[in-house]
Amino acid sequence: MTMFVLLLVAFVATHILLAATPVRASLAGAMGEKGFQGVYSLISLLLLGGAIWIYRDLPPEIIWLAPHWAWLPSSALMLAASILFVGSLTPANKALAGVPVTAAGPSGVMRITRHPMMWSFAIWAFVHATLSGSLPTVILSIGIGVLALAGAAHQDGRKRRQLGETWVQYEARTSFFPLGAQVAGWQPWSAIWPGAVPVLLGVGLWALITFVHPMLLGAPAVPPWGAMQ
Repeated sequence: MTMFVLLLVAFVATHILLAATPVRASLAGAMGEKGFQGVYSLISLLLLGGAIWIYRDLPPEIIWLAPHWAWLPSSALMLAASILFVGSLTPANKALAGVPVTAAGPSGVMRITRHPMMWSFAIWAFVHATLSGSLPTVILSIGIGVLALAGAAHQDGRKRRQLGETWVQYEARTSFFPLGAQVAGWQPWSAIWPGAVPVLLGVGLWALITFVHPMLLGAPAVPPWGAMQ
């Protein structure tokens, strides 16, 4: 367990450290942007891969049991996460490299949150931490969730430095938190519809993931394919 925790902490810490502007600028300047990205990816892969490798053989150490009713809403949350993830891979996501921020403002899932990919990971982490009740899974989920939301906050800061007022104006029409723009009145409630493509592909991704769930590390069957555990 100790090595698992150390590797996971190192994974989160190196992501935050290497993404920090002075550190990133210094390393990218020394080895080039592609070289930096290669080293960054390799370190991430080794640390997270090592943590997951150890995690596979750890005893569950159940610290709580989720109620039966929690499985169905959790499956619905994973459906929302799948739609956000698919929507984050479209040109609507202005945080993607090479996608320009224009005066047209947010579209698609970006009207729900400007960090759809990060929130899809955070939702995954919340669902798995609360449903599992297994200490290793809770630790792994917390690490991924913290990294996702810290990464989203860092991304905002980096975009402000890069794009200045353009990003500030874009932020004013979006929200960090899902549905925050609707609650604040920056976007209409009709904007929670992300479009047919994210919804259809998101449902397909959700159906596939829930179907293969029992094949992944001995995970339980989940709705809609299996009975609530």
